[in-house]
Formats: sequence, C-alpha cells, structure tokens
Amino acid sequence: MTDYRDLNRALWDERADAHAASPDYGLARFAEPDHLSHVVRFDQPLLGDVRGLRGVHLQCHIGTDTVSLARLGARMTGLDFSAPALTRARALATTAGVEVDFVESDLYGAVDVLPHHAFDLVYTGIGALCWLPDIRRWAEVVGTLLAPGGRLFIREGHPMLWSLDDARSDALVVRYPYFEVPEPMVFDDDGTYVETDVQFQNTVTHEWNHGLGEIVTALLDAGLVLTGLVEHDSVPWEALPGQMEALPDGEYRLRDQPARLPATYTLQAVRPA
Repeated sequence: MTDYRDLNRALWDERADAHAASPDYGLARFAEPDHLSHVVRFDQPLLGDVRGLRGVHLQCHIGTDTVSLARLGARMTGLDFSAPALTRARALATTAGVEVDFVESDLYGAVDVLPHHAFDLVYTGIGALCWLPDIRRWAEVVGTLLAPGGRLFIREGHPMLWSLDDARSDALVVRYPYFEVPEPMVFDDDGTYVETDVQFQNTVTHEWNHGLGEIVTALLDAGLVLTGLVEHDSVPWEALPGQMEALPDGEYRLRDQPARLPATYTLQAVRPA
C-alpha cells in the first residue's frame, strides 16, 4: 500500500514549479522591498509585531508566507516535505533579500530535524492540516517546538468548509466528514488551485478533516493555552466555485447570505512559561 506521504509528496513536487510560475502566487512582486503575501497581510492585525521572534513555518510550500514573515522582522525557518518546493522557496528568499533557513521534512518529523522548545512563533497557513491524518500528533509537534511563552498562530480553512461538496454550485451540501476519521478522503484531480496550463501526472491525494473541537482539544492536551479563536466568513481562494464573490482584499466569501458559513478561522495558543 502506498504511504500517504509518498502519494501526496509526488503531487506537491510536481506542482511546485507551476505554482512558482503562476500569477496567483506573484513571486516576481517579492522583488519589491515591501511586498507581502496576501495571506500574511490578512494575518497582520491578529499576528501583531513579530520583530525579533524566532519563528518556524510548518508546511511552508514555496515560501511566500515564510519570506513575508521574515520581512516583518522574524528570524524564520521554513519546513516542508517537498524538495522542489524548497528549491523555489530558497530562490524566493534570495530575490526578496531575506535570510530564511529551509529544512526538508514531513510535519511529524519536524521534532527530529528542528531544535526543541526553541521557537517563539510556530506559524501554519491555509490548507495545511488537511494533509495530516492525526491532529493530536500535530499538536504534540507544535508543543515540542515552542519555547516557553512561545505562540502558535494558525489561519486555516474551517472544517465546515472542508466538509462541503465544492462541485455543487446550487447549494451548500455536506459531503465529507467533519470529524477526523482513520480512513483518508481520496481525491483524483488533475488540476490545481492556481492559474496554469501545465498538465499534471500525479493527481491522487489522501486527505483528512479535523473538527474545530478536535483541534482545540489536541492543543490543550499538548499543554498549550488557547488565547484566541476567530472565525472568518472569507477564504483566500474561490473555494466554492459558482457560489462565492471576490472581495476587494483578495478574499472570497459566499455571495448569498455569507453569515451561513465560517470559511476560515484564526487560532492562537501559547506554551506556558
């Protein structure tokens, strides 16, 4: 049986160059000294001042958010399991003129390649947790990496959004599990979430959802203290095609009665000093 990591890594390896070339990521704009990724710009009001913090971005992909956090003054490390993605991330850091350490590892192996209790900030961005089968192991990794007094910051797709059928354009229909289950959701999709004309060969993924209560409880059991939880009605891509409208800030939300759906959430927690 193919390991889910090998299956998913093959997909991300193949898409790294296409994502880097896509206008949706806008890598060329990082030559501008003040440019930040859309995701980090959205995060800033809740993220606050990160100057001087030692931070690690888990599942950093091609590094746009990692580099943006470095531009805000954090001393960043980016971790990802895709070697081609990290090649692109290192090139981006050079273009942006910032120093970032990039480390190759899957999420659960982070504790074997990064120092324990050494980071003031553990950051995770949109679309990361769905690739992990066990949210409790993720929370234990976060707790192991955080220094005393250190903070977890994550903005992620809401598990309610992940449970919806994105092929339906006429209604909100729950199709997938809201809670974590042992069996993966298996998808076969020859596209990707950015504009590209590349024809991909690796199309199958294994993914999991995790309920909001499961995520919070896992962090509490890992010894962290919850300090913030905000749900948002928007998401930084057209997650439900045909049902969403573009907002001026680059986000998307339901066109009809957007208060029906929590599309993303921001969660913050600290490791007690």
